[in-house]
Amino acid sequence: MLRLFVLILILANGVYFAWSEGLLRPIGFAPVQQQEPQRLSQQLKSDAVRVLTPQEFRHVEMQVQADLAPKECLMAGPFDDTQADVLRHALESALAPGTWQLDSVLVPARWIVYMGKFVNAEALAKKRDELAVMRLTPQSLINPTLEIGLSLGAFDNQAAANAELARLNLRGIRTAKVVLEHQEGQQAQLKLPALTSELKSRLNDIKAALAGKSLRSCS
Repeated sequence: MLRLFVLILILANGVYFAWSEGLLRPIGFAPVQQQEPQRLSQQLKSDAVRVLTPQEFRHVEMQVQADLAPKECLMAGPFDDTQADVLRHALESALAPGTWQLDSVLVPARWIVYMGKFVNAEALAKKRDELAVMRLTPQSLINPTLEIGLSLGAFDNQAAANAELARLNLRGIRTAKVVLEHQEGQQAQLKLPALTSELKSRLNDIKAALAGKSLRSCS
């Protein structure tokens, strides 16, 4: 009986060995093969792994922090061809490529209620004081050929500008007139799409090239 048990045990071990090694596959008995070739492509390549130096690790860490830092989109414009050339040169000197862009945009005609030209800065300041008493706030001029002067309102069409001039006449404004500040045409618009605090610190370097135009939110 003991011999029979030992013989069965040896036979069972032999059958298991043959099954596990796939020797019985021709008769339909074999373990299921794992067919997952994609795992090979997911394996780490040990020869491509490199230990970073402390300086390299710090650089990577700073880059990750910069990528995760809050960003703001600012824009300014429009700028005519001459202003755009000056601004482009300033941007190339102050900011890295890819952090800014100058886009061509269609700018509609702009009519303004205009006062000027004044003989000097003192006359301009005096007129500003008079307008302040009347609670009127003049706007900046886009067309430098109209300096020294003031704008009491900008409009997309002449009819709207004439209506504003008539309203101002009723308030005692007598020396203003409606003029075309610029024709419809293509101009440049500055966009800073992803400003970080570090990039904001460099904006003073381009301030003089903004031609008096302020940066505003893209939204």
